[in-house]
Amino acid sequence: MEKLFLRKATQPINSIFSDTCKWLLMAFAACCSLAATAQSTFQPFEATYVAYRYGDDVGHASMSLQKQQDDLYRLEYYSKVSKFFLSDKRQEVSVFKLENRTPVPIKYDYTRTGTGPDKKLSVEFNAVDNTVLIDGKPQYDWHGETDNQLYRLDLSARLADGESEFDYQFINSRGEQRQYHIVVLDKEQLELPFGMLEGIKVKIQRETNKRETFAWFAPSLNYVLVQLQQLKEGEEQGQIRLQQYRSLVPKNAQ
Repeated sequence: MEKLFLRKATQPINSIFSDTCKWLLMAFAACCSLAATAQSTFQPFEATYVAYRYGDDVGHASMSLQKQQDDLYRLEYYSKVSKFFLSDKRQEVSVFKLENRTPVPIKYDYTRTGTGPDKKLSVEFNAVDNTVLIDGKPQYDWHGETDNQLYRLDLSARLADGESEFDYQFINSRGEQRQYHIVVLDKEQLELPFGMLEGIKVKIQRETNKRETFAWFAPSLNYVLVQLQQLKEGEEQGQIRLQQYRSLVPKNAQ
């Protein structure tokens, strides 16, 4: 779940959630996630995060889950970071449905602007032909892969159910097939811009060992992602920490 973070000043800004993602966010992300309950309900929410690089506040990120008509859901991630003369804006939008408590992707859109080349990607998951289309062209046979950020939602649901280890196959923000192995490590008390929270810490393991991503999810906030940290070869690339969280479920429906 990567997204959101700055490289050294001579390189383009990256997202801690993406390149995965959003795990930027997480990149990180999630990147990320973030709204399932043990009662198999995906609850709409809004969350905002502060982005850090070497302890400095370099920008912000936001994530929201909304239920739309015809039992479709929309998960959106947005980040904006800058440092010195470098800048980076990213947006990921997933449209999906639920089948047996599992988010099933329908469409995923990714855009990136700022320092360096702009990027744009559209991924469609065709359930009729069991194909994955990249920018309108068939690219892969679809064997149940998710998109670059929906695994975060499923991860939250599994954490709520007490599971401790799982694998995800997905299409990342470059249109590439990737796999994550995720392991629950421990519970930790976190001091965040939001306040003190207990978080379940997980490690996101990639097919290569160059990058490490750690994420924390808060049971008290419906297992929302509250902190994300990305390391590369032992050096921290960036971090995001929860600033605000708001449930969008009407009080009479909770």
